[in-house]
Amino acid sequence: MKHSHPAFEAVKPNIGSSFTSLKFFQNENIKSHVWHYHPEVELIFVCGGSGKRQIGSNISYFSDGDLVLMGSNLPHCGMTNENTNNEYEMVIQFKPDFLGEPIWELPEMHRIAHLLERSKAGIVFAENVKKTIGKKIGEMHESSSLERLVKFLEILDALASTQDYRILNAGKYYLQTQVEDNDRINLIFNYVKDHFKEQITLDEISELANMKVPSFCRYFKKITNKTFTQFVNEYRITHSLKLLAEKPMSITEVCFESGFNNFSYFNKTFKEYIQKSPSQYRKEFNYFME
Repeated sequence: MKHSHPAFEAVKPNIGSSFTSLKFFQNENIKSHVWHYHPEVELIFVCGGSGKRQIGSNISYFSDGDLVLMGSNLPHCGMTNENTNNEYEMVIQFKPDFLGEPIWELPEMHRIAHLLERSKAGIVFAENVKKTIGKKIGEMHESSSLERLVKFLEILDALASTQDYRILNAGKYYLQTQVEDNDRINLIFNYVKDHFKEQITLDEISELANMKVPSFCRYFKKITNKTFTQFVNEYRITHSLKLLAEKPMSITEVCFESGFNNFSYFNKTFKEYIQKSPSQYRKEFNYFME
């Protein structure tokens, strides 16, 4: 089987603009299944729908849309596909120095400069921020020239001012790796993404990475801040969250459909990650959505 390397994405600003603003309806953003990276910082707003976000070594589930900010060269998958059922997706991309390096030294820009530093780990914003900023992103996209730039800076300043966010990749290492590391780690991520419902052995994944098992284990832990088993379990649990929230399946079916072949191990792992049982999660999610 051929494994794809992460795509390097070349990003061009909109004509007459210093940054890129794109709007995709429903599942138009076809990069959703491909790991890619680019030097541009990326702000993504998904209006409605639910799915998995995969940013750096973090895999998590979102519902009722999403708002995330990702720093330069942080590998990620697109947010939407045909199963997301979102209304539309806004993608804003800009180079960290798109206004020139010296501008970040200005006192008025310090807050935004700190935001961009935090974004190297990936940031997801809370519900109230998502709704307010999502509306502003739509207005900005419809504006032109200087007005568009001013509105964009106001959006960045609002994001820099809120405390309502979560860092996606904890620890000092944000997968801001060398390109050859990106190639190797993304090969591993793509393999997990395509095979998480099957058993994946350390021998098999180490061979794929062209390493001995002990070296692979050390390498993976250093790059992602978690063991390979933790990473695969996190992927499977995130998939189970999507199934519990969206599909009328029994919890036993969810367990096996998510790649776990032992129901008690699934329950135990689910509680470790989510701090509640699968049935409790489903009950609370349905109550929240109603």
